[in-house]
Amino acid sequence: MSAAKKTPQVAIAAEEMLVGYDQGTVCGELNFSVEPGDVLALIGANGTGKSTVLKALLGALEPAEGKVYLLGSPVDDRELTFRRDVSSVMDEDAFFPSLTVREHLILMAKGHGLPDPEAAVNAEISAFGLIDREDALPSELSSGQRRRMLLASAFIRPFRVLVLDEPEQRLDPATRLALADRLRGIAADGAAIVMATHDAELLSGCADWAIVIDDEPYALTVEEAVAHLQS
Repeated sequence: MSAAKKTPQVAIAAEEMLVGYDQGTVCGELNFSVEPGDVLALIGANGTGKSTVLKALLGALEPAEGKVYLLGSPVDDRELTFRRDVSSVMDEDAFFPSLTVREHLILMAKGHGLPDPEAAVNAEISAFGLIDREDALPSELSSGQRRRMLLASAFIRPFRVLVLDEPEQRLDPATRLALADRLRGIAADGAAIVMATHDAELLSGCADWAIVIDDEPYALTVEEAVAHLQS
């Protein structure tokens, strides 16, 4: 597993990090760093702590021990630089119930200063197959359509770090393949990506390496990680 580094050349890093709640830690110590252009997949059985690790990386949960660094500085989700540089998809309910799909995306595009919000929204609606549902409220969408809306909301804005919690959830096979291609393109443009996943095809399609979240976390190559998920 790569040792954590606290340099501007590293997008996000964990140093001697333990995560958990009042009942105790949920997995072993983590030391890793993800450089711009790299995709790290967190894998492991349900309940091993993948989502908890992601929350710590996002500053939503204080590590029980150790540190998390974003672009060379300690993670602080209250900082303007954090809000500017980090995008994520975590919770299914992270939407405004009174806004349509198009209104959600317009809000994100304008809020992040995109030069042509309408064109950006049109592109995301098309990419995620939401053309027929762009005027629907979240409550009128299927769970898969809501997931696609949340992914579109995360991708439409500028970012340098992308954190995703099982982005494949409730997506059909074709959309999962398209998602892998999209993530590979995002990384090629220089963003760092950390995602938790159970999907071997998504992992093999875009990840550079993986960490098994367990009592004693350990790193795997993509080939080893795919075999682990399929075992």
